[in-house]
Amino acid sequence: MDLSSTNLRVLCQIAESGSFTAAAAQLGYTQSAVSRQAIALERSAGVTLFERRTDGVRLTEAGLTLLRHARTILESVDAAGRDLTGEAPRTEQVRLGLVPSAGPVVLPAVLARLARTAPQVQVITREGTTPGLGRALRSGAIDVAVLTSRPPHRPPDGESPRLHVTTVEDTELVVAAPATGVFAGRTSVHVDELAAVPWIASPSSSAEPLLGVWPGLGRARVVHSARDWLTKLHLVAGGFGVTTIPVRFSAVVPPGVMALRVEGAPPEIRRVLVARLPGAVTPPVAAVVEAITSTGQS
Repeated sequence: MDLSSTNLRVLCQIAESGSFTAAAAQLGYTQSAVSRQAIALERSAGVTLFERRTDGVRLTEAGLTLLRHARTILESVDAAGRDLTGEAPRTEQVRLGLVPSAGPVVLPAVLARLARTAPQVQVITREGTTPGLGRALRSGAIDVAVLTSRPPHRPPDGESPRLHVTTVEDTELVVAAPATGVFAGRTSVHVDELAAVPWIASPSSSAEPLLGVWPGLGRARVVHSARDWLTKLHLVAGGFGVTTIPVRFSAVVPPGVMALRVEGAPPEIRRVLVARLPGAVTPPVAAVVEAITSTGQS
């Protein structure tokens, strides 16, 4: 079997991205070039590595087997490069993926705890959606992920074996509104009052529902679309609409924003999870997982 490091990097990126097109964009290749690399890799391996589906590409069992070896090979290649150039040994690095809502509250607390308890651990972070981070975990692109789920709290993905998932906390969803707007001076709002207000939401996709609009409103009037939480909250502070936030966010909202509980509807609970691949973990990964779970106890 004749495998090049380029082939193996393409394999890893396809596994992480979930499609040839997305992998091509990340690698700076054309989609057709990635497809040719995938075909060449399958021919060399002598087995089917990719399951081509209408919703993207998934690795077969053989593909997942090769992926595990690919990660080891590429890490060795990178280590050889560092040895040849005399680069100093790296610290114990852990790659952490987070959904955007975890950044403002969870990430600073995790890094502060690690600085005290495991200063040798270097955390490298990236943001993504729950489906995207699930793929990144399975492809080996990240080591740990902070995800969210809503009732009935199904597994993050349908792949096997299941990811090892631990609940960090359950947090209630509230509405972030301008402090000087129509809801000024209030601590709650009835769900019927939310139908006509302008909303600020994250873009939705087939894999991720609309975020930032109170669930069940139906045809909400979304006037601004932004993924970045800071952008959304400053738009709220400026009086340009309302959005939803986890209740713990109320501690870090900018001036001019207030948090309102919603009456007349069942509480909306979001579960914060820490996920990793099943099996044994290294001490650095264990330290990061422990630091994440501790944030739910503070």
